[in-house]
Amino acid sequence: MHRSRRVVWSMPAGWSALAGLLLAISAAGLPLAAQARPQGRSPAQAAPYYPGPGDDWERRSPGQVGMDPRLLDDAVAFAKANESRNPRDLALEHEVLFGREPHSEAIGPFKARGDMTGIILRHGYIVAEWGEPTRVDMTFSMTKSFLSTTVGLAYDRGLIRDLNDRVATYVPTDEFASEHNRRITWDHLLRQTSDWEGTLWGKPDWADRPPNDVPLMEYVNRKHNAPGTSYKYNDVRVNVLAFAALQVWRRPLPQVLREHVMDPIGASNTWRWHGYDNSWVLLDGQMMQSVSGGGHWGGGMFISARDQARFGLLTLRRGRWKDRQILSEAWVKMALTPTPVQPTYGFMNWFLNTERRQWPSAPASTFCHLGSGTNLACQLPEYDLVIVARWIERGAMDEFLKRVVASVRDAAEDGKGGKGR
Repeated sequence: MHRSRRVVWSMPAGWSALAGLLLAISAAGLPLAAQARPQGRSPAQAAPYYPGPGDDWERRSPGQVGMDPRLLDDAVAFAKANESRNPRDLALEHEVLFGREPHSEAIGPFKARGDMTGIILRHGYIVAEWGEPTRVDMTFSMTKSFLSTTVGLAYDRGLIRDLNDRVATYVPTDEFASEHNRRITWDHLLRQTSDWEGTLWGKPDWADRPPNDVPLMEYVNRKHNAPGTSYKYNDVRVNVLAFAALQVWRRPLPQVLREHVMDPIGASNTWRWHGYDNSWVLLDGQMMQSVSGGGHWGGGMFISARDQARFGLLTLRRGRWKDRQILSEAWVKMALTPTPVQPTYGFMNWFLNTERRQWPSAPASTFCHLGSGTNLACQLPEYDLVIVARWIERGAMDEFLKRVVASVRDAAEDGKGGKGR
């Protein structure tokens, strides 16, 4: 005969309080699982949101992301009221703006533009959208940001070892054969400080925006500045960078961009990157088109505002997309470093707000990818904002940014910076 055992269980110290709490919850009729769920990360610690491919992009109301809906509506209304007054026929606009320049004839495609359009992202979510966000339009010199990105991809993969290397050592062609051009580095081309001399695709360097206060022949025969000592926004030299990058990659730059950037960030397949009618080169037995870095003389990137916003979010997040570092942080840091002879310019086309010189109403950390039109994708890291606007008057930019910033109400609490900084 076995004797039964009585097991006496003693509750460990401190557990009685927990048991009492659970009994109180049960008595109140509250779901136990909802109350006993382990604590997750706070919103400030949550993994950053990235949209899925195509139309898989979550929206949030302004209030859900710490923004004032009335003030945000006011900012959007301001943008709409300041649509560019230039012709919608962009081939005609080219004639108006550049027709008096030497060699101004178009050699690439143009396209009539659509309505004034914009998108505002906060924490990656769409909080405002207007116009025709999926329409593909020219983006002019915002193309330069995509061009410098292909150079960054080459740098990250070791195809370019050092940005202070001379381009001529990688591209032993006539374009870098002169005594002056042999001294030009990748950094000089990226910062538009090369003062490259020569003619590319039928456009001489002196034909792009020659100064009005200097006789043309005197300007043509001027002595070129040493590379790195002067800044000049010049689309011929931008196209020289595109040509050099093509020589390094040995494949069309649109293919490079699609494979390594646009597909990974979920961009649409509607964008097109054009070159010129005469910008074809023979590489490794194949004819390839050297693309242009903007819409001057036609061509450049034709893209939707949605895809512009994706690219802006990528650069806001310092080259990272979900669990993938698409552009190295080292590259982004260099792109955001002011050019010594032009402190409001980094790499093309990363316009900087150094000392708040460009946009006094926005934080100094603001940077924008800009093109004529005006096309803009501005990133405000302190507020975790991406602001895209197409066909807005350039002079209205600062006020527009000011109004968007004014709509942010949680900046002090979430660590994104104080209003007006």
